[in-house]
Amino acid sequence: MAISLSVVLLLAIILVVLLRGGSIKAGPAIVAVLFGFFLASTGMADDIQRFLNSIADTINSIQF
Repeated sequence: MAISLSVVLLLAIILVVLLRGGSIKAGPAIVAVLFGFFLASTGMADDIQRFLNSIADTINSIQF
């Protein structure tokens, strides 16, 4: 839960920066948000969540 909340917050910050910087317009940003919202309710959501969790676990296991 903490990882997904952090990812949502990070992506929201990136979206705001892109909007304010003029790199992306409001229309495409709304479409991207809606795409993510509807994608979350499909059968692919579990696979995407497992993939992101495995990436987070891999990053967490890196020792410096």
